[in-house]
Amino acid sequence: MEPIDYRKFITFNPKMRSGKPCIRGMRITVYDVLEYMASGMTHEEILHDFPDLTKQDLLACLAYAADRNKKMLVAY
Repeated sequence: MEPIDYRKFITFNPKMRSGKPCIRGMRITVYDVLEYMASGMTHEEILHDFPDLTKQDLLACLAYAADRNKKMLVAY
């Protein structure tokens, strides 16, 4: 299984949410989604609460976090 290309889903706009990475230009940030997951919400619960999101959006958030973590480890 190949990881999802998060660059197709994650956008950056300095005029929206202080430039934080958002999902497809919406006001929902990657960090919001990751916090929901970390609090124990399932994908299904998140998708129910935010019907504009897709499962691929959620996977893109995870891929983005994994890529950032990998880049941080390389920097050390």
